[in-house]
Amino acid sequence: MRSARLTLKEFATQDVHRIEQALQVSAVRARYLRALAEFQTIPSIGPKVAQGVVSLGYYSLAEIKNEDGADLINRYEALTGYWNDPCLEDCFRCIVHHANHPESEKSWFDFTSERKSYREAHGYPATRPSIPWYEGKKEMI
Repeated sequence: MRSARLTLKEFATQDVHRIEQALQVSAVRARYLRALAEFQTIPSIGPKVAQGVVSLGYYSLAEIKNEDGADLINRYEALTGYWNDPCLEDCFRCIVHHANHPESEKSWFDFTSERKSYREAHGYPATRPSIPWYEGKKEMI
């Protein structure tokens, strides 16, 4: 990004082909980098959470706007093979919210009570991994 003289916010709005040319990377890499930048434009969302969203196959806010934070964490935990810090579900809920409300200033922690209420009513899937993230062998988030 520095070599292209773009801020994170500017980078997130660039055409993938322009990123590909500016950084001399493949189209796949350019798409990945642009996705990371776009998700990180959301307040309180950093590179690790952005990587997690991309690992689920989302490359833009437009692609994730009709998703559900609870479903995203369930899928992410199935992918990684261990259960994650509950705050990660808050982050996923925050991303979906921002995809639908781009001008919002909400941060991940604004979704904690929503998650707690949902989980109290619905719990977690029976297939949820039993190994916690801090004992997991895979480095995802």
